[in-house]
Order: sequence, then structure tokens, then C-alpha cells
Amino acid sequence: MKNADKQNSAEDKQDLMTILQERFSQNLHRHEDVKWELIEKALSNKKLNKVVQAMEDTGGEPDVMRLATDKQMNLCFVDFTKESPSGRRSLCYDDAALQARKQNKPAGSAMNMAQEIGITLLDEKQYRQLQEIENVDTKTSSWLYTPDNIRSLKGAIFGDHRYDTTFVYHNGAESYYAARGFRGFVVIDVEK
Repeated sequence: MKNADKQNSAEDKQDLMTILQERFSQNLHRHEDVKWELIEKALSNKKLNKVVQAMEDTGGEPDVMRLATDKQMNLCFVDFTKESPSGRRSLCYDDAALQARKQNKPAGSAMNMAQEIGITLLDEKQYRQLQEIENVDTKTSSWLYTPDNIRSLKGAIFGDHRYDTTFVYHNGAESYYAARGFRGFVVIDVEK
């Protein structure tokens, strides 16, 4: 049984690598200055590989782009799926919102699921940066990392793209919808 598990794990890793390389090659506009060999080397890190696999498994269709994080541009895997990832919908914003909801609770929260996957929710600036590369969420919406001053008032923000414009709105953090999920990213450590 252990040999079969190892074989499946190796096959899964190769399947993921094939999917990512194909997506990378078909979408060079997302990362014009990046070579696949750099990404392939970074994915030899088991932790990163596991996170990217979880992004893929939950419908994120991760690909590479340079994203503003921690006041600098970092190479990241980001969810590029056209609509909000299908395996991450019908969630309220965070655990506090989930606990505050007295009835009809969702299965979980965006912040908790992001933590389980190992990614960080896109903030408003990052979401707009993604939308500059490709228009996403034209029929869905995605929770965004919410500033503390809004969250302290029991609100949360989300974004979508309609009428050739990217919109960022607000909602009660405890709300959830079948067409709202979340997008995230993980920084690629190119030094390893």
C-alpha cells in the first residue's frame, strides 16, 4: 500500500507540474520576464508544491505573476481562474463572522480556508493589479483581505469586474453567497 501511495504522490506531482507548465506557456503575458526553469526549481520545495496543489484542487488555476506584497514586487502563484474558485465559495469572511452567525451558518470562512491552503487573500490593490492583467470575476465575486478599520465595524470587502470596470464593495462579514469565493496568492521563494 505504501508503494502505491508513493507512486500516486509522484504521479500527482507530475500531473501538477504538467498542468502548471502548460498554463505558464499559454499565458506568457502574465509573466513575460520569467523563465519556466525558475518556477520548476521553486516547485521542488515540498511546502510550495503542496500549497499550489491545494490552490489547483480548489479551482484556483494558479499561475505566476509579479505581485505587490510587503511593499515590494514578488513573484507569486496567484489564482487566475476566470470566476471565483469553485471549491472556495459559500463562505463568510472570517472565523469571528462564522461564530457570530446564529443560524444558517456556512461551512466555513474564507480566511480559515486560505490559512488551511497556505495562501493569503488578495487585498484591494493586489486584486486591481490582477484585473489589469486579466478580467476575472465577471459573473462572480471574491472576498478581499479587509483592513482592520472596516473589519472592526463587522464589515468586509469583496470585488468583481462588471461594465469594463473593477468594483470593490462592502458587505457584512457574516454574509455568504454561492457566487462569492476568494482568491489568494503564495510568494515564490526563488532563492531556494
